[in-house]
Amino acid sequence: MDFTLRVIIYLFATIFIALFITPIIKAIALKLGATDTPDKRRVNKTVMPTMGGVAIYLTFFISTFFLLGSTLGTSYKNYILPILLAALIIVITGVIDDIKEINPKQKTIGILLAAAFTYFFTPARFDTLTIPGVTTFVLPGVLNFCLTILWIFVLTNALNLIDGLDGLASGISIISLSTIGIIAYFFLPEKNLFISLTIFAMVASIMGFFPHNYHPATIYLGDTGALLLGFMISILSLQGLKNATFVAVLTPLVILGVPITDTVYAMIRRKLNKQAITSPDKMHLHHRLLSLGFTHQSTVLTIYTISAIFSFIALMLNYASGTGMIMLIIATFFGIEILVELIGLFGENRRPILNVMRFLGNRSYRQDVWKKRYKK
Repeated sequence: MDFTLRVIIYLFATIFIALFITPIIKAIALKLGATDTPDKRRVNKTVMPTMGGVAIYLTFFISTFFLLGSTLGTSYKNYILPILLAALIIVITGVIDDIKEINPKQKTIGILLAAAFTYFFTPARFDTLTIPGVTTFVLPGVLNFCLTILWIFVLTNALNLIDGLDGLASGISIISLSTIGIIAYFFLPEKNLFISLTIFAMVASIMGFFPHNYHPATIYLGDTGALLLGFMISILSLQGLKNATFVAVLTPLVILGVPITDTVYAMIRRKLNKQAITSPDKMHLHHRLLSLGFTHQSTVLTIYTISAIFSFIALMLNYASGTGMIMLIIATFFGIEILVELIGLFGENRRPILNVMRFLGNRSYRQDVWKKRYKK
């Protein structure tokens, strides 16, 4: 059978495997007590089984180690096995959290262990960094290790924080990973089939789970799934950073613009409000859209659209010239800030750019501001 046709069949088979494994995991989750009960912070109205990430992981394992492994041979199995073992550490951490709700420090230990395992036993790490037109920096061991751990930790947590609505994190992951897969195949200096096929095997695993997770969901990703998806995005994007250019480093950050923006502004917001950075609140992107009158489904679709726009910008970065890239980055940051202020993600009373624009364009508002300052 033709190689391309065989791979396509295996990817479709992966979707169906996840589709049929998920109900089994749902039943197991209910028996183990891995459930989300309604509270002030959550949007679900009934008790929901979690641990959906186990279904994605098992499917991904079968797809890569057995299906793709049978076609690509021992060299691919040697490549994918350490990645599967690192992901297993994340899955175990998530399963424990879904059942017992461990604290953030314990969860952090699990993520850092998986990140360290990734650094020492997989090719996913920062080795060199090339700034176009300037030079190539060979990163020393300590810096290499620290940047790799930081990259994995930040991206893993970023996706976990945005997992608040049916199908939200899984849909964003499909969009993000698909974009990374396309860029990895077409824009890496040296094409690496292993990376691209692994990424699309992960996409297919999520797609099979997605019908069970989209609104109205019958099972949640849980911390198992949210951590797993963020972790896989982080290490699969790192695969494309071998002898990376600055654009290659920037690309995954732009692709993951939605969860990263939500995380960064949540940290700033909590710091300004004198709250612990890890303290939960109902001011995340999806919470703000819901508070503005968006329905559950329209909120998710809106965030999908924003995520797709970020992915399109990431693709454009790989085509843009140096000047064009800088202008595109500036425009992106400006657009993010406007969006954040419009929906009140930073805090309803913290809208500096909108206030400046209002001051310049609204005469009565400008006069009021001057009067208040004059009185003082």
